[in-house]
Amino acid sequence: MEKLLVKGGKSLSGEIDCSGAKNAALPVIAASILSSDDITLKNLPYLQDITTMFELIGSMGADISLDERMNFKLNTSNLSNLEARYELVKTMRASILVLGSMIAKYGYAKIALPGGCAIGSRPVNYHLKALEKLGVNILLKNGYIEARTDKLVGANIEFEGVTVTGTENLIMAASLAKGVSVLTNVAKEPEISDLADFLNSMGAKISGAGTDKIVVEGVEELSGTTYEIPADRIEAGTYLIAGAVTNGNITINKIDPERMGAIIKNLKKAGAEVISNGKSISLNMTNHILKPVNIITAPFPGFPTDMQAQFTVLNCMGQGESRVKETIFENRFMHIQELNRMGTNIRIEGTTAVINGVDSISGAQVMATDLRASASLILAGLVAKGETIVDRIYHIDRGYERIEEKLSNLGAEILRLPN
Repeated sequence: MEKLLVKGGKSLSGEIDCSGAKNAALPVIAASILSSDDITLKNLPYLQDITTMFELIGSMGADISLDERMNFKLNTSNLSNLEARYELVKTMRASILVLGSMIAKYGYAKIALPGGCAIGSRPVNYHLKALEKLGVNILLKNGYIEARTDKLVGANIEFEGVTVTGTENLIMAASLAKGVSVLTNVAKEPEISDLADFLNSMGAKISGAGTDKIVVEGVEELSGTTYEIPADRIEAGTYLIAGAVTNGNITINKIDPERMGAIIKNLKKAGAEVISNGKSISLNMTNHILKPVNIITAPFPGFPTDMQAQFTVLNCMGQGESRVKETIFENRFMHIQELNRMGTNIRIEGTTAVINGVDSISGAQVMATDLRASASLILAGLVAKGETIVDRIYHIDRGYERIEEKLSNLGAEILRLPN
């Protein structure tokens, strides 16, 4: 199993480009099922989760090719197998995203109950209850969701709880339903707006994405399109924190600062000088004192749960006490035990991590438990004295494209160790 070796103590500097967003790309790939025409996707990140999603739709019969410009062309007009098998779904919870598009296009879907990061239950019941209101019959049997419908009919649907993938599934399903669907208590993440933009470019009629109410007017069919995946705000935030904890001076290019309001706001509270300029963000921490910041995770536009572990590391290196409260997922503090092995001072009180800053931490052999936890361990390794070895880095490869290469370009000493 591959590992990452991180030698701490280097102050990061320089510029890197932000990769395409995994959380925008996965629903877009799933939504390609809704059209019988060719779909061309630009700026797809090279990540394990993207590969898994391609394997999933490929196993159903999708035709996937790569052109000379590294753009992917998808055609799902000849899907012959309407089952998402457990062997693929178990590694990635986002596999559930094919449910909405398959039921809308084919009237049938059989999806294994999803797996992925070990950070809580992330129930799919919100998806299923909402789909039932569109006219879908749902059967849970032998670890699979089996969905059938003769005809999807638009409806007024209020989600029982805010769910990003649930909102995305319903947008996809409602796009080909008869009549109008009004979705409320929806997720407002930028990736919701990205999916709506993609579908609208195919001929869908979706309004309100990014607000409290999304209106979807069903259409008969969706055409092909060419679409560029936006940059990854979580990747950008992770590298900005890498710059902050190493007293660095870095610039992230090809990123929309407006998607990162809560992250930038809290980095400034932590003492960083942050300048946004159109499609780039610069952070300067040289000659600044790091200050811990109390964080409460929340759905967008609040502080993203996917940045919680990384900001915990930043708080560890500031002087004084801070609190990080997790409100989105349970069981998302699994990285804290590993951080404490490196010398941090963190205790867990229910859904809150109470952090007391320390003067320094030491390198150690640590084990990643999920995608963002693995990022936090790398960040800790960058600032630790000595060497840190991060094990089980297949987690990091699910969501960060060439992380060791990008950090090396900023001056970090980081090396991928073979099996």
